Amino acid sequence: MTLQHPAYAQLRQVTPVAAVMLENNPSMYALEGTNTWILRTPGNDECIVVDPGDDDPAHLARVAGAGTVVLTLISHRHHDHTGGIDRFFDLTGAPVHAVQEQLRRGGGAGLENDELIEAAGLTLRVLRTPGHTADSVSFVIEDEGSVLTADTILGRGTTVLDASDGNLGDYLQSMRTLIGLGAGRMVLPGHGPELPDLESVAKRYLAHREERLSQIRGALDTLGADADVRAVVEHVYTDIDETLWPAAEQSVRVQLEYLRR
Repeated sequence: MTLQHPAYAQLRQVTPVAAVMLENNPSMYALEGTNTWILRTPGNDECIVVDPGDDDPAHLARVAGAGTVVLTLISHRHHDHTGGIDRFFDLTGAPVHAVQEQLRRGGGAGLENDELIEAAGLTLRVLRTPGHTADSVSFVIEDEGSVLTADTILGRGTTVLDASDGNLGDYLQSMRTLIGLGAGRMVLPGHGPELPDLESVAKRYLAHREERLSQIRGALDTLGADADVRAVVEHVYTDIDETLWPAAEQSVRVQLEYLRR
């Protein structure tokens, strides 16, 4: 039987190149858990790993045991994607590339927009897609056209913008960048199931953000220009369960900064 998401502790082949190992670390922000992506050409033991995940010894050992890891890539700084870097580096010895220098290991380099990375017989193109965090990147698998979007686009729901360094203007531009890649590209997200068409999902995300921004403008008209984050959340986010309001507060804070700037 073909594995379906969520399939914990099992290597699930999603495309000819990309397989996923789902970490058992579910949360409000991580959905069912972190997707660790293992990329390789058919029949090749060498692989690239994208986002080893949190510091879960069993998960990291399973990922390391899935093949000969020659390179590790980090999509962004959040701990559910990076907490296991040191343990994973000890297991594999593979260099770790990341935007932030403090996340690099083993002589790993930074990640520049439009940079081509060649390893394990594959070619990946880096796209800087900030907004969720300032250091967020996506990876285009040039060999097949699918795109690893990390937390910039999720497999279900919408992305929370981190109030510490997220930026709505950047995020809207990142959606336009992803739309510009064209139709028919599979989404390989950081959390949740894969999706069949990046262009349509990115357009939906862009429309959703613009709709929320309009709703927040309306809330400020009603509540006053100096309304605080919680008041705006309670006014706007009546369509989601209140248990999700803390996550909504993160995004609202970023959107208010955008409007007030």
